[in-house]
Amino acid sequence: MLRSHGYEAIGVDPNAPDEPHYQRTEFERAALPRRVDAVIACTSLHHLVDPPEVIDRMISTLTSDGAIVVVEWAWEAFDEQTAAWCFERLGSDDSESWLHRHRDEWLASGHEWPEYLRKWAEREGVHPAEMLIGLLDERLTRTRLGHGPYFFPDLADTTEVEEQAAIDAEEIRATRIDWVGVLR
Repeated sequence: MLRSHGYEAIGVDPNAPDEPHYQRTEFERAALPRRVDAVIACTSLHHLVDPPEVIDRMISTLTSDGAIVVVEWAWEAFDEQTAAWCFERLGSDDSESWLHRHRDEWLASGHEWPEYLRKWAEREGVHPAEMLIGLLDERLTRTRLGHGPYFFPDLADTTEVEEQAAIDAEEIRATRIDWVGVLR
């Protein structure tokens, strides 16, 4: 999308398309340009083995007026009320998604939702958003922090506007984090 708007951009992801302008590898192993104006990390930091190392690598590639843009998932805000709201809006089980898997694993676990989610996070080694925000804030000057809808792309017949309305009505919690920072 960035390239279609005239930007020079490369995508880095082990599951990236096998196409030009993508590197099918982890960010830690990517051959990065010497200096870039921006690094965008979209729902990737919570999975990292060593977030400080990757954040430092992101910073090391920035030009003096560069920025880091992070869109992240605050899994720890995925409370039972939010989970129930999502599970009610899942499509058919034929289109199994990560939310289908969470629902099914939770039901099979016999645990209360908070215990299931905590054990899942420990097993998967995912990091809480607040920890990631803290690491970013230690290293950069934050220019934006927002919270918003996250689940709508994976829900049947549910839009971003509808999820935001549920957040505004306090029916569910916002679990998307939008963070932007620049060099100090």
